[in-house]
Amino acid sequence: MNNARPVTRRRVLQIIASASGIALAGKLTAAATAPSSTAHTWRGVALGARASITIRHHDPADARRLLQRCIAEVRRLEDVLSLYRQGSAITTLNRQGSIDHPPPDLVHLLSLARSYGDLTGGAFDATVQPLWTLYAGHFARPGAGPEGPDQQSIDRVRAMVDYRNMSVTTRRIAFAHPGMGITLNGIAQGYITDRVSDLLRNEGLDDMLVNLGEIRGRGRRSDGRPWTVGVKDPRSAETLETLTIENEAVATSAGAATRFEETSRHHHLFDPRSGGSTQRFRAITVTSPTATTADALSTAFASMDLEDVNKVLHHYPSTTARVATHKGEVLSLPSNYPL
Repeated sequence: MNNARPVTRRRVLQIIASASGIALAGKLTAAATAPSSTAHTWRGVALGARASITIRHHDPADARRLLQRCIAEVRRLEDVLSLYRQGSAITTLNRQGSIDHPPPDLVHLLSLARSYGDLTGGAFDATVQPLWTLYAGHFARPGAGPEGPDQQSIDRVRAMVDYRNMSVTTRRIAFAHPGMGITLNGIAQGYITDRVSDLLRNEGLDDMLVNLGEIRGRGRRSDGRPWTVGVKDPRSAETLETLTIENEAVATSAGAATRFEETSRHHHLFDPRSGGSTQRFRAITVTSPTATTADALSTAFASMDLEDVNKVLHHYPSTTARVATHKGEVLSLPSNYPL
């Protein structure tokens, strides 16, 4: 399938003063602080976007070893979950329509994706990739109409979108119909963030900030303050709000962050039920104990009514959402009053 990227991609979450010192792309560096609280940072690229991992560790050699392990884990998972690696498990599945003896991570993540699809009434659907291909193909053509693909084409492609038409077992993953395809870009960044965070936690680290598309923080910075994350307005350089995170994860979905054309009318956040790009909110930010949950729910909530968002959040007592409306309001959910 055509996996061409859109014209514009912007990061919405921004780490604010995560550590002193400067880390070069693809390099490991240590901040100039006391040995007992030295911050070590890796910065590079993961799943096609800028990424970073910051840990506090007293032993520079051991810190370097741990960060190298994290990078190796990221690369391993990219070989399974990346749409931009031609030999990945996902691109193989999309090309062939099935894959035998799939990697356990792919089986696990697709099973999670199905559970989020069931919980959100189909708002989260990993099989929306044909819609991406349709819109990317339309806007890649010279002189493409700003109105986007015609309704007949949308309806034809939307018929291929339904996560329930994909069988997932440890032995085989297969699509029920030709032309189907998946993307896990609405959950994979969170999943990889969790895997790296858990790896570091299992090694005994208490202070870390992992930013692999979504962000998960544990403990505190070298100066003793909490990790701080800014939520940027994807339409401008302004910061919508600033969050402090401690032992939790944060994910933001915003249509204008990844758009096919300059008006942001057509972007990557598809409503699987209509086949069009959702226009409900300017951005929606979810905080949760895990980045996987935050990532999946922020993706699904982008095309859901506030009342339905509220209902889903009541299944996750430690998860909250902050909704930025097109009028500039920021609403906090779950709420205990009718919406």
